[in-house]
Amino acid sequence: MMISISVLGCGWLGLPLAKHLIDSGFMVKGSIRSSSKISDLEKNHIKPYLLDIDTVEQSWSQFLTSDVLIIAVPSKNIEGFTSLIPIIESSSIKHVLFVSSTSVYEDANRVVTEEDATIPASALSQIERLFMQSTKFTTTVIRFSGLVGYSRNPGRFFAKSGRSVSNPDAPVNMIHQDDCIGLITQIIKQEKWNEIFNACADTHPSKREFYTQATQRIGVETPTFIESNEQTFKIISNHKIKEALGYEFIHPDVMNITYDS
Repeated sequence: MMISISVLGCGWLGLPLAKHLIDSGFMVKGSIRSSSKISDLEKNHIKPYLLDIDTVEQSWSQFLTSDVLIIAVPSKNIEGFTSLIPIIESSSIKHVLFVSSTSVYEDANRVVTEEDATIPASALSQIERLFMQSTKFTTTVIRFSGLVGYSRNPGRFFAKSGRSVSNPDAPVNMIHQDDCIGLITQIIKQEKWNEIFNACADTHPSKREFYTQATQRIGVETPTFIESNEQTFKIISNHKIKEALGYEFIHPDVMNITYDS
């Protein structure tokens, strides 16, 4: 039987993810917050729903008539998710894949794994726990590092002069959109539920190396680097997710990523 998937948040990641899932043989519903984007979903055979985590009073029942729910909204609205969870629990959703961020970890000045504690005050960390505590569905949390690829070119952040980079010798943690989509698809296909995964490319060049190259590639001024004797950083390990899924990254080296012009 065809697995049905609802993607909450068809934005920079959610829309190409939904398109890929359809190409992979899944039946997909997608949510957006603006009616102007309905045609984007319809032309890609994604059934559109106008929904917003900040307005949970809307009717969610049809959107949540699926097997799997992927939450791909950047919201940190704890109250909104607290209100949404009982609605999910009363639906046909069996599994939730919650897209989170490696920002939930402190800068520990070392390699960080899924065994490390998260920042207690982090809103994302609190929302993760809300989902994983439910007994009505199973949740897998995937914590992505900095999202890059296609239109999301880190060099463009410095197109306006005057922007600076602190901690320039600290390593970066990045992941390409293609790998985000590949990893999520494999979690669903391999049914890796009730897990927490970090997701990051293999390489961790310094901010100085990474942002110098990114700006030079598009011909904008190299940012000002604020030098410091003390470096605070974290290096996100992707070992667990590669091992669990048998996954080989499409873009393992962040210095070799190309972007849309």
